[in-house]
Amino acid sequence: MKQVIVITGASSGFGALTARALADAGHTVFAGMRQTTGRNAPQAEAALKYAVEHGVDLRAVELDVSDDASVEAGIARIVEEAGWLDVVMHNAGHMSFGPAEAFTPEQYAELFDINVLSTQRVNRAALPQLRKQGKGLIVWVSSSSARGGTPPYLAPYFAAKAAMDSLAVSYSGELTRWGIETSIVVPGAFTKGTNHFAHSGSPDDKARAAEYDEGPYKGVPEQALKGLAALEPADADAAEVAKAIVNVVGMPFGKRPFRVHIDPSQDGAEIVNGVADRVRAELIRRIGLEDLLSPRIIG
Repeated sequence: MKQVIVITGASSGFGALTARALADAGHTVFAGMRQTTGRNAPQAEAALKYAVEHGVDLRAVELDVSDDASVEAGIARIVEEAGWLDVVMHNAGHMSFGPAEAFTPEQYAELFDINVLSTQRVNRAALPQLRKQGKGLIVWVSSSSARGGTPPYLAPYFAAKAAMDSLAVSYSGELTRWGIETSIVVPGAFTKGTNHFAHSGSPDDKARAAEYDEGPYKGVPEQALKGLAALEPADADAAEVAKAIVNVVGMPFGKRPFRVHIDPSQDGAEIVNGVADRVRAELIRRIGLEDLLSPRIIG
């Protein structure tokens, strides 16, 4: 069944891969990205070219998740053009790499804005439409870092992804009675196939970072990256994340999984999430709100 889908952060990485895969599956996909007439103009043009060459419905839409007005305008444009909105995919995010102490508070705030507050902007713009329809799906692209093994030097990013995952879990129970499903997709640490590591931010306090570079932690960042890469199987493919999302979107309403893991390195997140999600469900049942665990079919 053809669905109208918006994906944030779709200029590259998981977002771009998933936008194309969902369009190939027959859906109308709006690839959200910022500066579609500026820095990301080539990416917007590439999406249009892909649509023409493959005969699919893939459209770039200006959507700067750090700007309220841009988000509101982007979602309004989608609803105006398509008349409907079935799926919102929270994918926009940014990574940082370096000793936690060397990042300034302002850097932490900026990273939380991109990875966490952005989802709130998009939800506030899109959920009124989904609630009015009485049906929809929110897909959150989380990270195994939220609950899996935690290698050093990725503290701001890990903290932000954990916050976003927690927000997704809370939102899920507040949307089921509106007929809106939640699926949390949990990719592992793919060191190839995306720009996450290549474009990761670094600490602004270079002097503080240098103290770690030359002190007892000398060599740790290189070992951390080398170790992560070594854990990743040679055939690990970031496109598997896109395939998993296509599968979730294509499932019948009410049958979609609450959480899906795609982690070739097996860092343990699936085990921890399994326990946490079960404990949450048990508590919801104990307080008499079991119906919040499944989306209500309205109409």
